[in-house]
Amino acid sequence: MTTSNEQGLNVSRSANMLILYGREECHLCQDMILALRKLQEQVSFNFQVIDIDSDPALIALYGEKIPVLMSPVTNQEICHHFLNLTALDDYLAKFS
Repeated sequence: MTTSNEQGLNVSRSANMLILYGREECHLCQDMILALRKLQEQVSFNFQVIDIDSDPALIALYGEKIPVLMSPVTNQEICHHFLNLTALDDYLAKFS
C-alpha cells in the first residue's frame, strides 16, 4: 500500500518530467530543446521530446502550435512556441 507521503514523492518526481511536443524540422522546437537543456544546468527536471508527426492524433491536436511544453502529471500546457521561464518556474514550484 502506498502512503500519502510516498504518493506526494511520486507526484513530485513525475512533476519534474516534462513532455515537449514538436517536429524534427522545426527551428522553434530546436530552440526550445536547447533552452531546456541549458536550464537543466541550473534546475532539476527532465523532458522527453515527442515528434507529433509520428501520430496523426498529435498532428490534429498540436498542428502549427508547436513546440508545446506539457506536464504529463496535470496534462497542463506550460508554454508553446517559446520557452516561458516564468510559467515553467511557476509550474515546478507547485511541486517543490
